[in-house]
Amino acid sequence: MKAPFMKMIAILFAATTLTTVAKADDKPSAPDKDFHLYLLIGQSNMAGRGKVDAESAKTNPKVLMLTKQLTWELAKDPLHFDKSAAGVGPGLAFGRSMSKANPKIKIGLVPCAVGGTSIKLWTPGAADSATKTHPYDDMLKRVQEARKAGVFKGIIWHQGESDLNSSEKYGEQLTELIARLRKDLDAADIPFVSGEIAIFKPERADVTAKFNNVLHELEGKVDKYSWVSAEKLKDGGDKLHLNAESARELGKRYAEKMLALQKK
Repeated sequence: MKAPFMKMIAILFAATTLTTVAKADDKPSAPDKDFHLYLLIGQSNMAGRGKVDAESAKTNPKVLMLTKQLTWELAKDPLHFDKSAAGVGPGLAFGRSMSKANPKIKIGLVPCAVGGTSIKLWTPGAADSATKTHPYDDMLKRVQEARKAGVFKGIIWHQGESDLNSSEKYGEQLTELIARLRKDLDAADIPFVSGEIAIFKPERADVTAKFNNVLHELEGKVDKYSWVSAEKLKDGGDKLHLNAESARELGKRYAEKMLALQKK
């Protein structure tokens, strides 16, 4: 009687141990503090409309992107998937520049821009009929998935072509958006960099300059905020979207400002 009883105890102990180990193994790993995530939001010039070329396919093992399917892959253009026209935007050059500045960490790009969207569509519950998406809500879902792997370190925003004629309201709207994003990301002081709208049409120079001035005025009023210049950037022929070379230059400018904000 004693031997079978002891054998049963041993079996039960082994089963309990295996169950405990299995539960421990099933626990999701903590986010990697050396995997720095950056949120890419706005409309078409953030999503990218530059022509995809050989440079687009080059990858860096330390620069990754969150795909439409919520998986991590080596980053390459197009990063975005908002429309079939998605191409080269500033995101990849931004990621490469951030990685070059700190080779010890990995960069995770979280593309969420949607072409044609006004800032009003970057609010909870707002729907974009053209793409049948909910820009802000969809972004939050991607953010929730991304943060399982790393930690958010910054936001870059390029939007405004749809709001050029409403610049008097834009400063307040953008300030509210920044505050909302920081709350929803649980990152009260996360750096935020916006981008000027390039002046491709002389007849729109005054209204565009007025809009860009709104972006400038937020610096100093909003903590950890800055903007990048669109000076000398060129379009791809449509007087609206940046060509690939200019999109990449803009990405480098975003990285410069982001690094400066992170040092403050």
